[in-house]
Amino acid sequence: MNTMPVHSLPDAETLYTELVKKIRADSDKRFALVGIHTGGAWLAERLFQDLSTPQPLESQGLAEQLGMLSVSFHRDDFDRIGLHALKKSSSIPFPVDGAHILLVDDVLQSGRTIRAAINELYDYGRPASISLAILVDRGGRELPICAQYTGITLELPEGKTLVFNRDDQGRFYLSMKDRQDAPA
Repeated sequence: MNTMPVHSLPDAETLYTELVKKIRADSDKRFALVGIHTGGAWLAERLFQDLSTPQPLESQGLAEQLGMLSVSFHRDDFDRIGLHALKKSSSIPFPVDGAHILLVDDVLQSGRTIRAAINELYDYGRPASISLAILVDRGGRELPICAQYTGITLELPEGKTLVFNRDDQGRFYLSMKDRQDAPA
């Protein structure tokens, strides 16, 4: 996998379009999408719209259900990052048992958020499979977690963090901040 050092940040909308293409090209099953609050939830909502619409050669779309996860209570690094106020609760309005889950998040770095999300999913049942789609892979894994679908892999300068956001029209964008200034 190529790692791109950051001189300027790539366009998040372009990365999103590439991510959709990769999921469509590689997937042979219908998914239930589950977004991780907050950035992953925004991505999952858009992916659900785009993947639930059949393409010309498909009889049906790839996305059949949409759920959201809050992983606050499943994190294992409270001593380092603190317990953040619970702003959103999890909502999985479909049976997880036997489902093919496409777990969606914005940025993957240590893998701890993904591990927490998988733990939360298993509170709802036992899925047939879990695949991971992320917009940006930052590297720096602390756990053996990898994404099946990635928009891009970026190497940021030391002490910087990547912030994924969306504007009032729902368009995605990326910014870079000093680590102590970034929301966790």
